Amino acid sequence: MLSTFQGHDDATAILLAVHCPSVTLLGISTVHGNASAENTNNNAARCLYAFAAPKHIRVCPGAKKPLIRVERHDPEIHGIDGLGGVEGLPRADDPNVQARLVGDGTPGRALEGMAKAVSSTWNNGQGSKVTVVSSGPMTNIALFVSVYPDLVEGIDEFVFMGGGVGMGNRSASAEFNILCDPEAAQIVLDVPVKKTMIPINVTHTAIVTRPILSQLLAPGSAPAPIGGPLPKAITPLRHMLSTLIGFFAESYKYTFGFIDGPPLHDALTIAYIEKPELFTCKRYRVDVELAGTHTIGETVVDVFNYRSVDNSWGRHGKNCLVADKLDVDGFFQLFLDCIARCDPVSPLNRQ
Repeated sequence: MLSTFQGHDDATAILLAVHCPSVTLLGISTVHGNASAENTNNNAARCLYAFAAPKHIRVCPGAKKPLIRVERHDPEIHGIDGLGGVEGLPRADDPNVQARLVGDGTPGRALEGMAKAVSSTWNNGQGSKVTVVSSGPMTNIALFVSVYPDLVEGIDEFVFMGGGVGMGNRSASAEFNILCDPEAAQIVLDVPVKKTMIPINVTHTAIVTRPILSQLLAPGSAPAPIGGPLPKAITPLRHMLSTLIGFFAESYKYTFGFIDGPPLHDALTIAYIEKPELFTCKRYRVDVELAGTHTIGETVVDVFNYRSVDNSWGRHGKNCLVADKLDVDGFFQLFLDCIARCDPVSPLNRQ
């Protein structure tokens, strides 16, 4: 089950969630963040259709603002609508897109959708536990664990892209997903369930370089020379993905000085579920700074074990696995494999 706030890298997370062989996507809840709630809802639905997700997978609109703070968006990175510069995705008013937002005639809601997915999958212990993935602010998840505490036993793990160990990207010390709703992040960190954090220290190593982009556009092609043209996309799906990544690359180059390409932050959450062996992780106590004048939203990772904690995953324990290294080549092979699985079934390639 995926909670997303639908920017360029969130789209790649949806691609992997649909096409990783060992992942069963139960649904998507959207949340405030990169763009307005209406845009994040529509963008998630556009991606579900483009990536040929099973037709029963729906987008459930979630929180439009943080628990107590003023919402913030990030048009500088993702454009006004959250998927700036993307070519080839269907319009939001396409009936096939709108079908992903409407079930029995009315849009589902995030909390009800999450509760239904967990309850039916867990089935009071007769079924399987669910992994909840967050690629945006954790407002929906914080509300879910607060409103449905009886369903927490049906959660196997929370995996979230967010935070940093000693670094930030939207303040001197805070990463954007956590900064958008730090109180929600702390609520989730206090839940007595395993958590895994994929911080920007790791996501900043998953760079879409020109050789990788060449393989995305035309598998088996020779690497594009520096300054030379990239190969032509062999399918409309691949063209769409290249425009998505290209806009993101320019944003990261201009804003953060990333020269070699953009990082695919959010896709790493799904890669972790599909192939955890691609990551090395260490278990720490992690908290979120909620009151610092200069450090609100910082993920405070107790690397040297200063705090006295127990071995639980909850409020008083060593509550979080923190990824600290990624097999970059292995990740991008997984990413390219998912695109290859999507190509034969994507409706973009049948237009």
